[in-house]
Amino acid sequence: MLECVVNISEGRRATVVAAVAAAAGGDLLDVHTDADHNRSVLTLVGEDAPRAVATTAARLVDLSAHEGVHPRFGAFDVVPFVALTGTTPADALAARDRFIAWVAATLGVPAFAYGPERTLPDVRRHAFRGLSPTAGPDRPHPTAGATAVGARPLLVAWNVWLAEPDVALARRIAAAVRGPHLRALGLPVAGGAQVSMNLVDPDVIGPAEAWDRVAAHAPVRRAELVGLVPAAVLARTDQSRWEQLDLAEDRTIEHRLAQRGRKRGRATRRGR
Repeated sequence: MLECVVNISEGRRATVVAAVAAAAGGDLLDVHTDADHNRSVLTLVGEDAPRAVATTAARLVDLSAHEGVHPRFGAFDVVPFVALTGTTPADALAARDRFIAWVAATLGVPAFAYGPERTLPDVRRHAFRGLSPTAGPDRPHPTAGATAVGARPLLVAWNVWLAEPDVALARRIAAAVRGPHLRALGLPVAGGAQVSMNLVDPDVIGPAEAWDRVAAHAPVRRAELVGLVPAAVLARTDQSRWEQLDLAEDRTIEHRLAQRGRKRGRATRRGR
């Protein structure tokens, strides 16, 4: 099975987020929405749901009128495919390439591949500035912009708020903790300062280690899990810290997949 974590550039209009999420149907595992980032993260399974979500987002999200603190260049900004149990990285790569061909041909949105060839930060830095789209037009779509479509391992998206609303400090801390296993940005949010992180190798640096690295530079007020966390990461985290780190068993990928399986089973039995 493949996971796909679609990031859309909308986090303030609840009706739009709901419509985009509804397009995924029963393949939706989770929706996380952030008004400051003006962004929503939809955790999906399979290849059909990401296409339905992208189609709806392209229709409802106008990037030319978008404001938010998170970097973005597309209505459905990032579309990474991730191999779960029963699939391989090669399967994720093939799904990525199929999505890229589909989105360019069907929606006319330029798509940039990331994964083995380059990182997502590389795409953000160089898209249309020395890096041409993998497929699609050589300029952004007038309202949907462009999209970065990836194949990657599991990661954890996770944020912390500093106790002091010092954005310059958050940016210095992000630069200090950033490394091969952790990507970080310092961002202004709702009168405060946030270190927004992708834990790209959460078996090496998970939420507990990330909290401690940030807290070594400044007091941390609270944390936020964005989307879902692999059960293995939860299992290796001291349970006494779960609440502090905004972790819970019902927010694991495995729990939501089991929940989806039960719902599909009930639907099948009702249809007999």
